[in-house]
Amino acid sequence: METLDKFDIAILQELQTDARLTNTELSARVGLSAAPCWRRVRALEEAGYITGYRAEINRQKIGLDVLAFVRLDAERNTGDVTRELEAAIRALPEVVSCHYISGTGTFELTVVCRDLNAFSTFSREVLLNLPKVKDLHTSFSLGEVKAGGALPLQHLLPGEAR
Repeated sequence: METLDKFDIAILQELQTDARLTNTELSARVGLSAAPCWRRVRALEEAGYITGYRAEINRQKIGLDVLAFVRLDAERNTGDVTRELEAAIRALPEVVSCHYISGTGTFELTVVCRDLNAFSTFSREVLLNLPKVKDLHTSFSLGEVKAGGALPLQHLLPGEAR
């Protein structure tokens, strides 16, 4: 599957909005019968366009009130150091996303914790003790404006700017 047509794009858009749709509901929304719709969903999964399905959980409802953005600086940005840090970061459940970044810093982490005391402990006892960490710079979310949004797909439609 190298190119996406209007049905594939519609399927992706609908599943981003509601991944719990039944195949019958999805096929009706995108204008296909059930069997071809199901085949297209499977093809999109196999081709790696759809990488999984999950529930979005309200972090405050489960007691994770602190959302922090941590820029982590490594001592040296060599391949071995980077791989060692990546492996250590992947193992931390408090880190919900991590990006290798350009500019100042090596990684940008999104961290969730119960409260400021829990974050302080996590920062001092875990993050600062990761292999080859030189420094941390933290910013705290004061409120979410938009999170977990669907990816824009308009550029995939024929005739749209790429």
